[in-house]
Amino acid sequence: KTENLPVAPGISRAMPTETPVWLVLDLVGTFAFALNGALTAVRAEKLDIVGIVTLGMFTGLGGGTVRDVLLGALPPATFLDWRYLALAASGGLVAFALGHRLDRLNATITVFDAIGLSVFAVLGAYKALDLGFGVTQAVLVGAVTAVGGGTIRDVMIGRVPTVLRSELYAIPALIGAGIFTAAHSFGYQGTLVAFGAAAVCFVIRMIGVRFDLH
Repeated sequence: KTENLPVAPGISRAMPTETPVWLVLDLVGTFAFALNGALTAVRAEKLDIVGIVTLGMFTGLGGGTVRDVLLGALPPATFLDWRYLALAASGGLVAFALGHRLDRLNATITVFDAIGLSVFAVLGAYKALDLGFGVTQAVLVGAVTAVGGGTIRDVMIGRVPTVLRSELYAIPALIGAGIFTAAHSFGYQGTLVAFGAAAVCFVIRMIGVRFDLH
């Protein structure tokens, strides 16, 4: 709840998540990206527990923080709700504890990355629309939200970000955000639409990975 928080001139309050479903989606995306970032660190075998948890937290929280800054929803939700920090840290700890035991680490990392990408693409678009931004802005914010965490992850471990390579990464995010935004424009605003748009983004991303599409 943010109604009692002081707000500086020209700065808007962070938009609270209006329904439990949207809050759960935001938290799921945060945990998925955090686990993905931490598993990437485990696979790299260059970081200790502090590095693994830190990378997980930056990956999980980066996209949502960029989203809130772009929308002027300040302070970002990350700093208003302890659950975001807790889930991001938990993702890092889970990866540290179990990462070396996962037989198919690459596949696990890819799946969690796709989950985070899909959820954040829809959430970014939703928050932009709910704050009164236009369709184009909503799609762009959705895509930036989706790729933000993964980009921060890649930069921190010293590799070219996935979004800048020839993989299907930003395009699924744009499609997922676009589907949700278009449905919203025609009056379809239910959670089923959100899940459907996220599912399309996830499927396209996984098809691209499976068949090495560019």
